Amino acid sequence: MTQGHRITVEQGTEHVRVVRGGQVLAESTRPLLLRETGLPVRYYLPVEDVRLELLAPSETRTHCPFKGDASYWSLPDAPDLVWTYSDPKPEVAEIKDHLCFYEVEVVAPEPR
Repeated sequence: MTQGHRITVEQGTEHVRVVRGGQVLAESTRPLLLRETGLPVRYYLPVEDVRLELLAPSETRTHCPFKGDASYWSLPDAPDLVWTYSDPKPEVAEIKDHLCFYEVEVVAPEPR
């Protein structure tokens, strides 16, 4: 890691949902929370909790010196909406087989 740059990954218990155009793209109660210096908390959702049939693989690839090489998925009206690290660096190995969306809503618990 670079001086002053930190990444932590922890198991979350939040109920998170990704909705676009009224359609639920993902919903999970077992997100990983990735905290990275200077960036907002990102929710990485298990691939089983994402409706991949609604998404199309993108040609976009990016490289992060801290996490590795990312590949992206798109909707027709939302290019590169979600990304994944298929072979993340050892320091963030937990995010393998998880996908991250730019916009996630945290669902409030049902009142008792």
